[in-house]
Amino acid sequence: MDRIVILGAAESGVGAAVLAKQKGLDVFVSDMGTIKDKYKQMLDSHSIEWEEGQHTEAKILNATEIVKSPGIPSEVPMVQKAIDKGIGIISEIEFAARYTDAKMVCITGSNGKTTTTSLIYHIFKAAGYNVGLGGNIGRSLALQVAEGAHDWYVIELSSFQLENMYRFKAHIAVLLNITPDHLDRYNYRMQGYVDAKMRILQNLGPQDYFIYWADDPIVKPELQKYDVSARICPFAENRETGAAAYVADGQITLPAPLDFNMPQAHLSLPGKHNLYNSLAAALAARAAGIPQDVVEQGLSDFPGVEHRMERVATMHGVNYINDSKATNVDACRYALEAMNAPTILILGGKDKGNDYEPIKDLVKEKCAALVYLGADNTKLHQNFDHLGLPVADTHSMKECVAACASMAKAGYTVLLSPCCASFDLFKNMEDRGEQFKTLVRNL
Repeated sequence: MDRIVILGAAESGVGAAVLAKQKGLDVFVSDMGTIKDKYKQMLDSHSIEWEEGQHTEAKILNATEIVKSPGIPSEVPMVQKAIDKGIGIISEIEFAARYTDAKMVCITGSNGKTTTTSLIYHIFKAAGYNVGLGGNIGRSLALQVAEGAHDWYVIELSSFQLENMYRFKAHIAVLLNITPDHLDRYNYRMQGYVDAKMRILQNLGPQDYFIYWADDPIVKPELQKYDVSARICPFAENRETGAAAYVADGQITLPAPLDFNMPQAHLSLPGKHNLYNSLAAALAARAAGIPQDVVEQGLSDFPGVEHRMERVATMHGVNYINDSKATNVDACRYALEAMNAPTILILGGKDKGNDYEPIKDLVKEKCAALVYLGADNTKLHQNFDHLGLPVADTHSMKECVAACASMAKAGYTVLLSPCCASFDLFKNMEDRGEQFKTLVRNL
């Protein structure tokens, strides 16, 4: 009997464990941290052996194969020992795909992938498709495969997940953009991050689709390195030769054979970045055979994504926006571009090798003040204090919201768009956003 060891006992790891057990494999789960009670209960209910707070070599290095949580870097000692022994290391997505014939719509990119994934899923559901939502958003793909079959899955893929995917293939692959992010994971080498993102192209065949932003300065030259046999569908803001989706005379346009047209003004999501997300979603939906009227309706009534440019409240004449999902500089840039009122920008967290230069002009143009929110705000001071804007230095969300409220005037916008990961002060990005919303509503 093959032995599957799962490293990491959160959503993806526990889902993989349940699926492995269902398929009659010998399963062991190990987590160096503390496993949440709900996941312990799931493991126990399926009679799956687990450990927390340690990695026991004798129980791990006898594995036939290891399913590694995407959050665990390959450089950690236990993973290196497994590699040295020749044990295969795969992702939960790779493992789950072995046990389903469903078609996969896979979305990656540095920015916009959660919104685009959610939008595509929204359209598929509206069309009546039997579809699941998984990957870096929603429930574990492996657990969904174990619990019941879907005909389609819409999957958000991070670079971390793509690292350990080999035979998996998308039927519709979407690459939104590539901008610097997670460079601390890739030894501060941009090419390592780029290579991980480009793995979305793996195993695409002539009947599959590859959708990408035609104007991305990194994707376009990178594509020259790859022999892509899939049907290629680039999208662009303006009509270009060969573009499969673009805007012409105020109309979202997909020429034959995908054939789609709707007024840009009817899109539910504002901003140029969301125009790109909507073009990509329209291409994916039409490639999947969804009727034109359903696609238009889905693009028109999509409510948006929590923690992404989420309007929280207007308090004392000040608008508060939660963009906690903006964990890199480019995401913050998109948010600032959408601001049309004097803005107090909240920046900070766990820096991932950020270069703040691309947003400095926007900060000068759009911002009335800056509030730093992090355990260590030194790099923010070094990069932004010289701009001459009022600055507040805070180390908790309570301090941060209080500082924003004291600096804001009626008609201002307070924007939480931190450029950074959240793990220095918060459990995760969602925790950061929820704390912000709660404190704002209590002002």
